Order: sequence, then C-alpha cells, then structure tokens
Amino acid sequence: MNYAKMLAAGLLVMTPVFSALAATGCEAKRQSIEHELSYAIANGNSHRVGGLEKARSELNANYTEEGLRAERESDVRKKEHKVEELRQDLAEAQAELDDAKNMIDK
Repeated sequence: MNYAKMLAAGLLVMTPVFSALAATGCEAKRQSIEHELSYAIANGNSHRVGGLEKARSELNANYTEEGLRAERESDVRKKEHKVEELRQDLAEAQAELDDAKNMIDK
C-alpha cells in the first residue's frame, strides 16, 4: 500500500516534466518556468519565486514563436557561413598540398 502511494506521488510530480517534453519552443519554456515556480512556492524559496516570476513575465512579454524562429534561422545562417569558410580553407589547403606534391615529383 505504501509503495502504491509513493508511486502515485512520483507520477504526479513527474507529470509536468513529461508534458514539457512534449511541448516545444516557447510553450516548453513556459511550462518549465511554471513547473520550477510551483516547486519554489511549495518549498518556500521566495528569492527563487521572484526570479521565476520575473522570467515568466519577460517570457510572456517578449518571447514569441516568430522571434524564436528568427533567432534559430539566424543561428543556422551563421553556421552555414562558418561551414562555407571552412570549405574554402580546406580547398586552399588541398591546393597547397597539390602544389607541394607537384614540386616533389619534379
């Protein structure tokens, strides 16, 4: 009987975690903050509650799916640019290697 109560309590505690895993983007971030906030309130951590409430209000005021998408697209463009630079460096190094091999063969 005691085991069943512990299992039920564990499942109740983990429910927000599982739902946050299913969510993505802004909603996942919002759920994570809400979960941490409820935990901080339950444990009487007023300093953490204040910080999480501020984070929640900033998220609600400033964080949008469009903004998240733009941020991620910008990151992808930066990484694509870096890949192109590395490809050029590789091509130059291969050309130098070919030149060196040709000099040795002569």
